Amino acid sequence: MTTRVLTGINTTGTLHIGNYVGAIRPAIQASHQPDVQSFFFMADLHALIKCQNPDRIERSRLQIAATWLAAGLDPDRVIFYRQSDIPEIPLLSWMLTCVTAKGQMNRAHAYKAALEANVENAEDPDAGISMGLYSYPILMAADILMFNAHKVPVGKDQIQHLEMARDVATRFNYLYASEEHPFFVMPEAVVDTTHEVLPGLDGRKMSKSYNNVIPLFEGGAKAIKEAIAMIKTDSRLPGEPKDPDSTSLTALYEAFATPQEALEFRQKLQNGLGWGEAKEELFEHIEREIGPMRARYEELMANPGKIEEILQEGARKARAIAVPFMARVREAVGLRNFNEFGRHQQKCEEKKKSCLPLFKQYREKDGQFYFKLTTSSGRLLLQSAAFTSGREAGMAVNELKNHGLATDPAIITVVDCAQKLTGKSACIAEGACRDEVQEALESLRQAQLEKQK
Repeated sequence: MTTRVLTGINTTGTLHIGNYVGAIRPAIQASHQPDVQSFFFMADLHALIKCQNPDRIERSRLQIAATWLAAGLDPDRVIFYRQSDIPEIPLLSWMLTCVTAKGQMNRAHAYKAALEANVENAEDPDAGISMGLYSYPILMAADILMFNAHKVPVGKDQIQHLEMARDVATRFNYLYASEEHPFFVMPEAVVDTTHEVLPGLDGRKMSKSYNNVIPLFEGGAKAIKEAIAMIKTDSRLPGEPKDPDSTSLTALYEAFATPQEALEFRQKLQNGLGWGEAKEELFEHIEREIGPMRARYEELMANPGKIEEILQEGARKARAIAVPFMARVREAVGLRNFNEFGRHQQKCEEKKKSCLPLFKQYREKDGQFYFKLTTSSGRLLLQSAAFTSGREAGMAVNELKNHGLATDPAIITVVDCAQKLTGKSACIAEGACRDEVQEALESLRQAQLEKQK
């Protein structure tokens, strides 16, 4: 079976080495696995929640698309598209919004954090909170459920959103789909535990908010070299033994080196390698991998029409899946073509009839007559004892159809244990329960009443 993996790409700001090592490189490597269909989308509708600067949105989308392509994302192997190019996504988002409880949205971490911050600052609780921020988890659910992704790589802070997507998918399936043919599969969050967060220049997590990042492509090799020169180290001089774990240099080096190279680097530091030489070695290892990508990045940035062409083709492939899927969803919720008015209801009635439980009467080799009740799929619900004539067995079946489990004991008694199966009786099958049998009998009774109308 092909596993669908969906990765969302934030389109605000520019990317740095930490983004590359922690997200971009492992995601691209994973997309080459056999039996995996990868979806990579640029979450540009999500970007509007935090940024209302059109020029920044435009440039950031271009830079980030170019970055992923330059880093090796193969648009022929994956489906790479912009969220805003798939109009079916906001349509599905609205449908999911209509079945999502407000109380559930009130518990979303991002909304709660903004609310609590306002209260702590003695501001209006809803100050600065847009409906985009409030509804963010539902749009994320639509991103995932539109393509029925089996796995979604996320950070720990996004796990709650995956759980909410599962909840809303379950609710929608219950309201509009059959148990045998649900609209949505249950997506699974994949939290990467193998790639640790890369440290920044000051030893803290590499983050633009800490101003401690090494740029990926912006500023070229010169910007990388200048950032590496700012990495904090101790005052030990060349020739003095150094603790490899006392600086971010080692972790950054290991992110771009082979295991053998990383081991040798540690040994050289312990043997007295100077910090300046160590930083030069780190630069060379980063540049060895990033340099060729930068050339590709600059080529793409100089030709935005090429990126547009790639993304339009990705949108075409994505919509080839989304359009027919949403046609089914629209029909299910009642947004149907008037030329087919009433046909859906007729189909549902026919389907309901085909899903009714069944009574089967038969005669065994012992000459006795029996009956059993099964689900439409053939699972046993009720098994009778032996009857001396087909007429008596038929009367018992009619009694069950007309009165459910509240039968006349002179005609048939329903027991819950095979040891009690004597005389005119029937036993509830192993794995079934009285409520399930009663529900099956009630559905047959209702079907009979409908037929008589």
